[in-house]
Amino acid sequence: MDSPNPPTQSPNSVRTLPGSNHSHTDSIISSLLSFPDSSTISISCSFDRVLDRALASASADESVQDRLVDRTLELASLLLDSTKRCFRKRASVHNSNSWFLPPELTIKVFSMLDTKSLMQAAVCCTMFNKCAMDRLCYSHIDLTTSARYADKGVVSTMINRAGKELRSLKLGRVVRTAGSDSTAPLLSGSCLSPLAYNHGFLGSRLRSLRLYNLRPMKYRSLCDALSVCPNITDLRIVGLYNLTEELFNSLTKKCRLIENLFLETYGYPRTLETKTGSSLVEFVTNCPNLTSLTLIRFGLTDDWARNLAESCRKVKYLNLSRSPTIKGRFLREVGPSCKESLLKTLIMRNCPKLQEKEMLEFCNSLLTGNFKFIRHIDVSSNRGLASSDRGKRCNKPNFPLERLKEERSDVTFVADFPPLPSSEKRYGVCDEEELRLIEMMEAEDDEVDDEDDSDEESDDASDDDESEDEDMGFNVDYLL
Repeated sequence: MDSPNPPTQSPNSVRTLPGSNHSHTDSIISSLLSFPDSSTISISCSFDRVLDRALASASADESVQDRLVDRTLELASLLLDSTKRCFRKRASVHNSNSWFLPPELTIKVFSMLDTKSLMQAAVCCTMFNKCAMDRLCYSHIDLTTSARYADKGVVSTMINRAGKELRSLKLGRVVRTAGSDSTAPLLSGSCLSPLAYNHGFLGSRLRSLRLYNLRPMKYRSLCDALSVCPNITDLRIVGLYNLTEELFNSLTKKCRLIENLFLETYGYPRTLETKTGSSLVEFVTNCPNLTSLTLIRFGLTDDWARNLAESCRKVKYLNLSRSPTIKGRFLREVGPSCKESLLKTLIMRNCPKLQEKEMLEFCNSLLTGNFKFIRHIDVSSNRGLASSDRGKRCNKPNFPLERLKEERSDVTFVADFPPLPSSEKRYGVCDEEELRLIEMMEAEDDEVDDEDDSDEESDDASDDDESEDEDMGFNVDYLL
């Protein structure tokens, strides 16, 4: 016959002996708590005298005296623990009574905090901790400000806390440090494995995924994670070491709802291989909702760039900055066919092979009416543009900016070529400043799109009337 399971106990609960007299025990403790007011020195001396007499009356065996001392320390510790629990209960009741928001609104406020601030709030008091454990508070997980502390276990805990409310996830370190770093991120591509738990239920809730400089980035783990995120609309991966067709094939098959794609490679960028380029073009072609495409440091040739431009008819924001191979010929070739293109923003900053003559042809193409909806162009470079004279650079190109300003006043053409000393030129790293600039441009473009959409709605309404975004302040052990 199986023995009955022993009753479970709270770790802080006092053991209850069978047949013990609770009323007698309570009476003794009550008499201790009702001890009359007296000086602490007097009370301390009383404790010393009682303990000395108890030890003197005990057996001469030292082990018996040791057990008496240990028992006294245990009772004192229990009294201290019980006092602390009562203090926390009173503090929690006080906070609940004095806090002016009901729990549901407190949870709503906490859901708007970044993850670091949420964890700091969770350790303030029991009431805040209880609210901070609600799934809604983990809908948007951002551990980029605490990369030093966020390991795979922390990420897994956060994702599981979010559960069905998970909507966005940001991991890694946004700023990439040069050289060796003892505080490098503790994460790699395998940290996304919790998204596949329970047949990918958590991954299916995700809408935005942003990964910054996770290394080593295991493509198999990354593709497995993306395969369970069919509803993702915003994907940003910074710090890819190698580009393979496997990544774009996975996106084509599983992530067809992507609206914003941002990929940045790290290391020496090679010319895009045929299979990889074909899979990239296939993804863009079969992604009907894609409106923003950013490919930083991609080894795109003008042929691949032309294929992309012709495939992404709905893209409004295109950023091909730091491409080591683009010369700009593709803009001239796609100009006539992209006259009605929806492209509003074109960024090609710091492309070392971008040619002056091709940019001049592009300006003339704008004057003839091509790229009808374009509003912002940036071809700035620390090295200037490649000149028609072999091996020379041009920092003062002769663009028809005045005429462009007159005939296309709605277009902003940025061509900044500062004459920097060679020791200050930085060609290879997409640094913090440029990443921030890119994000600002994307945000501004989104705002313009929203304004345009609202204007179109108001125009439609009028027609209808007429005819019809420091160290982690919490203990990692607490998270786990």
